[in-house]
Amino acid sequence: MSAPEELIDLDPDSDDPPYSQLRARVTELARTGALAPHTRLPAVRRLAGELNLAPGTVARAYRELEAAGVVETRGRLGTFVVGADAAADPARDLAAEYARAVTALGVSRERALDLARAALADL
Repeated sequence: MSAPEELIDLDPDSDDPPYSQLRARVTELARTGALAPHTRLPAVRRLAGELNLAPGTVARAYRELEAAGVVETRGRLGTFVVGADAAADPARDLAAEYARAVTALGVSRERALDLARAALADL
């Protein structure tokens, strides 16, 4: 199996920011099994260097991947792909997308939760 960084390709001409491309690519690789569960991802600085990105860009992608349940960080041991079942949870993906969207709007966590509860109650 290829090293994780060999499977990650980003499009410099894309309208999507690099962290978003990285997040989407790792999610796709985890879902398809190209990145098997328990595969250790490269350290933030190492992957940033290999992809010619700022470490903060890779760190943001890793944080969002962890929030979406695609990876888990085990402290100094590193960041690992979780099992395929957790990585392929569309409801979690939508929840993470909602969280990113309301955060970008400046909505507080409490208000975002209130809005989600109200929307569910209206169904």
